[in-house]
Amino acid sequence: MARSNPVPWPRRLLLGQDPIRRVIYIAGILPAVWYFHLGITDQLGADPQNTLERLLGLWALRFLILTLAITPLRRLGGPNLLRYRRAVGLLAFYYATLHLTVYLVLDQGLDLAAIWADIVKRPYITVGMLAFTLLVPLAVTSNTAMIHRLGGAAWQRLHRLVYVAAAAGAIHFIMLVKAWPPEPLIYAGIVALLLLVRLWLHVQKKLRPSSRKERAPAGA
Repeated sequence: MARSNPVPWPRRLLLGQDPIRRVIYIAGILPAVWYFHLGITDQLGADPQNTLERLLGLWALRFLILTLAITPLRRLGGPNLLRYRRAVGLLAFYYATLHLTVYLVLDQGLDLAAIWADIVKRPYITVGMLAFTLLVPLAVTSNTAMIHRLGGAAWQRLHRLVYVAAAAGAIHFIMLVKAWPPEPLIYAGIVALLLLVRLWLHVQKKLRPSSRKERAPAGA
């Protein structure tokens, strides 16, 4: 019997069980690759470390916003992208990790005393560390095995921490710039709007069973 030709690994990477998810990962990480290239080639301006750190943090916030937007889009009649929410959420965590790594290594030189002093004395660092800390358990449990181990209800409760993480990330961005330019306020406004929409959808879901009972005929 003739042996089938093995599929080359680059093709397996792109054409796995869900090629769209793989494309999301590859496309999502490209900005980071480009920014590190610019940094290595000295094209990030007068303060490359600070520029790199902020750009990575900004993409973490963008992916958090996309994660929050997926369910409201579906509920309001938009495209159903729920199957890709995990990939987008993990990209947010990857960028937050890169953002933190640049701060720890390039900014603080892994000086633990200086890092701790920054966390305690600078509120925007405190809030940023809170946002990252909340993302860690979400990333660790973003797999099917952990969903089965925790149970669907407990897993969903845990992953509601993404709301707090997104809010903390937006606040961190505002506090970081130490001014009132439009960009961080726009991001904060988008996060606030998405959280209000999620709250409204949650309230509507809670009220729906009771409204059906009220409309049910007597003796039903």
